[in-house]
Amino acid sequence: MTATIVAGLLMMVGLVGIVVPVLPGLLLTVGATAVWAMAHPSPAAWVVFWIALALYVVGVVTQYLLPGRRMRRDGVGTLTMAAAVVLGIVGFFVVPVVGAILGFVLGIFLAELARRKDRVAAWAATRVALRAVLHSMGIELAAGLAILLTWIVGLVALGPGT
Repeated sequence: MTATIVAGLLMMVGLVGIVVPVLPGLLLTVGATAVWAMAHPSPAAWVVFWIALALYVVGVVTQYLLPGRRMRRDGVGTLTMAAAVVLGIVGFFVVPVVGAILGFVLGIFLAELARRKDRVAAWAATRVALRAVLHSMGIELAAGLAILLTWIVGLVALGPGT
């Protein structure tokens, strides 16, 4: 029963970590399923874990392939995203709460401005990159919710365990 409670709490923290990108949210959700499966007396709990792991892999692959392809199609480079991540990290420490988001957006804009030498084009590229990031977060959240749902079905079918 303790492992079930710990797994449930880890699931919730993981889902919050998807929306607030400070924690490895999706990894926490699949890890919570592993914690539960290890403590559960039924071997079928491992089936639940393997399904959750498959959902994790599909979510991670999809969250990088689809938005990345869209950004490449619209001309947003890899260096732009690297600059956005660096300024997002700096912003996190400089301006509490909203600094990471502000730094991320500023990083995209400045990198694209340096590359394109046109503010209008840089802002258009910034909007494309932000849509791609939101799309990626949506995919990750959907995968996290699918893992949670898989775990809940396993919990209902097999019981909480020991």
